[in-house]
Amino acid sequence: MKKVLLLLADGFETFEASVFIDVIGWNLVEGDNSTELFTCGLKKEIKSSFNQRFIVDYLVEDIDISTFDALAIPGGFEVYGFYNDAYDNKFLDLIRGFKTNNKIIASICVGALPLGKSGILKNKNGTVYNNPIRREALKGFGVNVINQPIVIDDNVITSWNPSTAIDVALLLLENLTTKSNADKIRQLMGFDERKN
Repeated sequence: MKKVLLLLADGFETFEASVFIDVIGWNLVEGDNSTELFTCGLKKEIKSSFNQRFIVDYLVEDIDISTFDALAIPGGFEVYGFYNDAYDNKFLDLIRGFKTNNKIIASICVGALPLGKSGILKNKNGTVYNNPIRREALKGFGVNVINQPIVIDDNVITSWNPSTAIDVALLLLENLTTKSNADKIRQLMGFDERKN
């Protein structure tokens, strides 16, 4: 079984988190049945953007990285405190641990900024929310910021905004399983129809 850890900061964007939950879950039930997703945070109860409350499966300090195959990080809103958790040393150390162990890391929108702050994207290609302030912030962490919706460099996926969310989640699934399996899930979820 391939295990995905969804790392949630206070102020995370619910839509960006939900695509990982759904794609990995759809694969568990309708795909090759090989993936499971678990959530974690700095505390048991995390508030999302717009103040929805969530109880996570694990605390960051309880994670054994060797038991997981991938890390997924949604973005979030500064006004809801996203960067308080996302820039916390425990949060950043977990990201570094996944990178050191050569695990797949997928982020959406400003979920790329803690990756940048952790140092794992230094001198690598990446992208972030397509707004000058966030792009400059990522560049300030030594990242070569590419002006495209999704960028993959050395097992790390970064992306622009919520519009890229489903594609990032399906890319993560493809990396964990196969392209044909991810395409099957895309079709079952109805996302291939939008391209016709």
